[in-house]
Amino acid sequence: MHWLTTAFLVALTAGTALRLWLAARQIAAARAHRERVPTPFTQEVALADHQKAADYTIVRTRLGAWETLVDAAVVLALTLGGGIAALDGAFDRIRWGEPWRGAAVVLSVLAITAIIGLPFSLWRTFRIETSFGFNRITPGLYWIDRLKGLALALLLGVPLLLAALELMERAGRLWWLYAWVVWLAVSLILAWAWPAFIAPLFNRFAPLGDAELKARIESLLARCGFASKGVFVVDSSRRTAHGNAYFTGVGRNKRIVFFDTLLERLGGAEVEAVLAHELGHFRLRHVLQRLLVSAAGALVGLALLGWLARRAWFYSALGVPAPSAHAALVLFLLVAPIFTFFVTPLAASWSRKHEFAADRFAAAHASATDLAAALVKLYRDNATTLTPDRIVSAFYDSHPPAVARIAELRRLAERPAG
Repeated sequence: MHWLTTAFLVALTAGTALRLWLAARQIAAARAHRERVPTPFTQEVALADHQKAADYTIVRTRLGAWETLVDAAVVLALTLGGGIAALDGAFDRIRWGEPWRGAAVVLSVLAITAIIGLPFSLWRTFRIETSFGFNRITPGLYWIDRLKGLALALLLGVPLLLAALELMERAGRLWWLYAWVVWLAVSLILAWAWPAFIAPLFNRFAPLGDAELKARIESLLARCGFASKGVFVVDSSRRTAHGNAYFTGVGRNKRIVFFDTLLERLGGAEVEAVLAHELGHFRLRHVLQRLLVSAAGALVGLALLGWLARRAWFYSALGVPAPSAHAALVLFLLVAPIFTFFVTPLAASWSRKHEFAADRFAAAHASATDLAAALVKLYRDNATTLTPDRIVSAFYDSHPPAVARIAELRRLAERPAG
């Protein structure tokens, strides 16, 4: 057995076992703490809400465990099980030229994985989210969203895929560098175009109409030196009861977007504090840092793919007898996440540090007390577990655990001014 085959099987088995073990720990933690609200939240979170969050965590984690098993089986079937090789042979009989044949193989693999994942999406949306009172999307709107997403993916993704395959075939050994430049340019264009042209295909965005809240937000933006193309409210209530807020766009095309469900729950001072936290990510250059790390990661990944694509053993060790540009690409897309999964805790730890830093920024430019109050409401209303397993949280969570985060905000609130 080739060393890559062994490494792949070990990584897939270890990663799957680790995911299932972490899921079991999360379920056990939710059950163990289900009957008592953590001390910092006893005044704000009712026992019934805490129990709802525990039950919600359990059923979602169980579904995730089943997805883990299915995903592992699919990857095995497509690689060592001969799935990619079978698709390659099927399209070879059609005798399409390149890069069309290669694109058809890649798109077929992506379609297979999407179809297999569809039942999980349906169950999550119409069973779990509905039973806990979060789902508001109708079956018709669900399928419209899926079809729009598919059309958009084909419109934007197919030309990029064809370009990548052409570069792999014709641009020589440095094809990966040219592909990275194309990827970077397309990513920046999409980030610029998303708020004005793409997001409105799925949701309606309206300027914030609350004059008092708008004045409060504009004052905060001025204090923080942040320029925006506007503050908008998105009709998220058509799809979900969950609340959130986010920034979108790059350069002068940045927008601030609030879910309408969020504005229904938070007071003006709390909205201001949440926004101050998000502004902190920009002012502290967290967004830029993440963009740079993403670009660097893409460059390293494409360079590695460029090296692997020239090795015959890369294909044979993973169940594909005939080397080709499209086989290299699809193998890398399937196999790379198996190995990179193990660096998840590093990325999560880095993100949690950013969240604490953004909280400190919010405390300096708005109110730590109001941010803590807003977060407690969001934890409660979104059924976020207040008692995650310690190891699971350290491995996965991009945000600090609720108890630690609220404790730090309350400490900041009690700190003397100046």
